[in-house]
Amino acid sequence: MTNFLRSHSCGDLRQEHIGQKVVLCGWVNKTRDLGNLIFIDLRDKFGITQIILDPVKTEKAYKQAQELKLEWVICIKGQVARRQDPNPNMKTGQIEIVADSIEVLSKAQIAPFQIAEEQCEINEELRLKYRYLDMRKGKILDNLQLRHKAVLEVRKFLDSEQFVEVVTPILGKSTPEGARDYLVPSRIHQGNFYALPQSPQMFKQLLMIGGLDRYFQIALCFRDEDLRAERQPEFSQIDIEMSFATEDVLFPIIEKLMCHTFEKTIGALIQIPFKRMTHAKCMELYGTDKPDLRFGCAFHRLEDLAKKSEFQIFHTILANGGIIKGFCVKNGAKLSRKDIDQYTTFCSQLGAQGLVWLKRNEGKLSSSIAKYIQEQDHDLWFERLGMQEGDCSFIIAGAYKKTNQVLDHLRRKIAKDLNLIPENTYEFLWVTDFPLFTWNEDEKRLESEHHPFTHPHRDDLHLLTQDPLKVRSASYDLVLNGYEIASGSQRIHNGDLQAKIFEILGLTQDEIKEKFGFFVEALTFGTPPHIGIALGLDRITMILSNTENIRDVIAFPKTLKAQDLMMDAPSQVSKMQLDELKLAVLSTAKNEIR
Repeated sequence: MTNFLRSHSCGDLRQEHIGQKVVLCGWVNKTRDLGNLIFIDLRDKFGITQIILDPVKTEKAYKQAQELKLEWVICIKGQVARRQDPNPNMKTGQIEIVADSIEVLSKAQIAPFQIAEEQCEINEELRLKYRYLDMRKGKILDNLQLRHKAVLEVRKFLDSEQFVEVVTPILGKSTPEGARDYLVPSRIHQGNFYALPQSPQMFKQLLMIGGLDRYFQIALCFRDEDLRAERQPEFSQIDIEMSFATEDVLFPIIEKLMCHTFEKTIGALIQIPFKRMTHAKCMELYGTDKPDLRFGCAFHRLEDLAKKSEFQIFHTILANGGIIKGFCVKNGAKLSRKDIDQYTTFCSQLGAQGLVWLKRNEGKLSSSIAKYIQEQDHDLWFERLGMQEGDCSFIIAGAYKKTNQVLDHLRRKIAKDLNLIPENTYEFLWVTDFPLFTWNEDEKRLESEHHPFTHPHRDDLHLLTQDPLKVRSASYDLVLNGYEIASGSQRIHNGDLQAKIFEILGLTQDEIKEKFGFFVEALTFGTPPHIGIALGLDRITMILSNTENIRDVIAFPKTLKAQDLMMDAPSQVSKMQLDELKLAVLSTAKNEIR
């Protein structure tokens, strides 16, 4: 290897460079040997350039080219020429490089999957095991580039709003509430553990107590929880906190941040202010606290109409305290009986007792329960469900929570199946007034819906001791296209109120002192009212990148089982390391210490 300093990237050269001597480096993407000419597509992050080798002009380089294999890294020196067969689909499609010399910088064995083929189907486990090769295909690199640009714009915007970036500790204290912590044993303080942060929550509140006033951080967070397509055990969030502010101050800043970021990264123009809806109304209309508003199909209550019907199942469910809700699908009457049967099976698998359907054709009602509905009531059902000619409605009856869950899943499935979701549309929604507490049925105790530092809704303070499950919180989520992309709240800044919340959660004075003693003490030294939010950087980038898989926007992600297939992690450690930490591992297979 003599010199691999390139003069241009493989995406730089255009017609104005014709005649110039250049040096390009990259991977062999494709070769074509025509007998008297060899063509090489040379690839790097920036693009592909066609290289041509003529044995008459460069015999040595031509013979070297005959030996090249896919994914070898080479250096090409040559002259830019006009391409004889221009390719309008390539940025460099008007030119080619007539090579003078080739230098092989690195050879490659046969890859486990085709890198040059964009449409090649690859098992995701194989993609994750060879993540560095999957990156070369381009999509992941494009997403990482977009993520970089988004982070850059976030920092620019927040700086312009006088927010200061502060890095908070990774090694902290394990505290209750939320997901399980990832624990780190201490070698120096044997028998004690650090916890990786689920969020910088207490640190950013302490910064407000310290007088920073406006803080942000691109924070790496860790949660040991069950995973799904849009969740990872380690994730990044845009963490924000500010003093002497309320929702009416914070919301416009976050809305402008989203507008700025979306416009600067993908050119999307976002309308503000964002819509707002209470948690209770979200659950009533969409059965979820993160509704996708890009299509209709809001839910309607049908109990009064169901009582007038002769369908006995409705009456039985109502007598047991259940509810009856449904939604209308525009032009859904075209759905076949087979389609409806598949949706019925889908709902049954989710725990529904059944699925009722109604269609409006030529002004008349056809339905799985048509014989139980009097003809004079048909128009009442049409009006309540908002059904026009050619529409179809689906109805679920059962317990409140289960009915909402099933209708939510069915609504989203039908929207996807019938292509009801418009492309390149971004529907933001503030969901407010969440419950302050939720009931843990397994442990028979109250838990915080968000976290124990969330301020109760001021109108509900009198209910804290009387009926805590009816207390709303001064909390909010930001939802985008059916994904929760941010969550935050007004924080408790009064020490007595914070102690009261801990008491309601069932923490003893010793537990409060052990877990939160330093924080409770900090609240006694003059705490400004403060408010904050954390935006999911990975989920936002996922939406910007037009993918439904969060692993597509993270450089080295984990599987749904929280494994790193590339590094084979988590893995066992040596006995020497365990001995240093004074730890022993209990084997789950043989139930023995090793």
